[in-house]
Amino acid sequence: MKGLTRAVSEQLNVNASYGSLLSELKKAEKNVENIEDILSFIRSLRMVAKGGTVRGFSEDGLLELERSICNAIVSKLDVQLLGQETPYHRLCNWIRSIDRKTAIEIFTTNYDMLMEQALEDLGVPYFDGFVGARRSFFDLRAIEDNLIPVHWSRLWKIHGSINWYQEKIEEENVVYRSSEIKKDASHLIYPSHLKYEESRKMPYLALIDQLNRFIRRKSSFLILSGYSFNDGHLNDTIMNALKANPTAMVLGLMYGAYKDQGTERYPEAYRLAKKQHNLNIWTFDTAIIGTNLGAWVKSQNDEDDEVDLKPFAQSETTDDGPQCLVKLGDFSEFTRFLQKIIGSPRGVSNG
Repeated sequence: MKGLTRAVSEQLNVNASYGSLLSELKKAEKNVENIEDILSFIRSLRMVAKGGTVRGFSEDGLLELERSICNAIVSKLDVQLLGQETPYHRLCNWIRSIDRKTAIEIFTTNYDMLMEQALEDLGVPYFDGFVGARRSFFDLRAIEDNLIPVHWSRLWKIHGSINWYQEKIEEENVVYRSSEIKKDASHLIYPSHLKYEESRKMPYLALIDQLNRFIRRKSSFLILSGYSFNDGHLNDTIMNALKANPTAMVLGLMYGAYKDQGTERYPEAYRLAKKQHNLNIWTFDTAIIGTNLGAWVKSQNDEDDEVDLKPFAQSETTDDGPQCLVKLGDFSEFTRFLQKIIGSPRGVSNG
């Protein structure tokens, strides 16, 4: 998120209004390194700027700023995967590897369309909450009543997407999805507090509810990859569902070591995992399992080792001596693990 915010700021650094906005953010003690907080601030000001100005901004000026920011995000994230050997494709290969009695559900806070591209490249049918061909509309009933074929995977984009849009039609806000990326449109990149003030038909609340329902299912298993636990609303949803369902399990695969230059890298994730038994956190060198913190240790009994899994438990020598590392928090490594589960590529031996 910091990287995306930096890219947007560099693109808009010639915009005097954007500079003024950042100044006001600092005065309000908001985070200027998080583009979601910046969008939230703009949308908050727009609510009180109708018919006048607030902090020196008019409603039209704030709308123009919001569109400029969304366009900058789109220009950064409107990219294509190169080839079909990417981690995204490995994940989709695992999804389609067997017939499933229960559909795979993917929850993501990303706005890009890389997951959609990989699913479509490999012919994996999926449902993202929208139906229709010309201006696909959000179908709340299909989600809440689970009226989707089991062999369709589910792709839930909790914070919106660069190809979702919002328009006002007959005094009603209408959300739709387009097959093409539109310029200067009202992109539904939707991280702000306003997601709570729209009707329940708006995607955010419906998708948060879906995450809650998923975790509350008997023996549900949710794997988190690339999630830093910096979204308080998502954390509340996950933790409340875990408390209500002791048979559920959430495994957070975190990138990097437990600490970064002596400081905890993911303090909120650690805090939550240390008090909730069915939330486990794995970093490269340390894990919290069943509220217990400990370093990874390689088994001394070779008979206990699974040959295909050995490459994912690496031994490295550090200043403190030999250390065992499990790097499944790297999305690329995690999808290689999934590839191992379904078998090696043709012509590649396990040796």
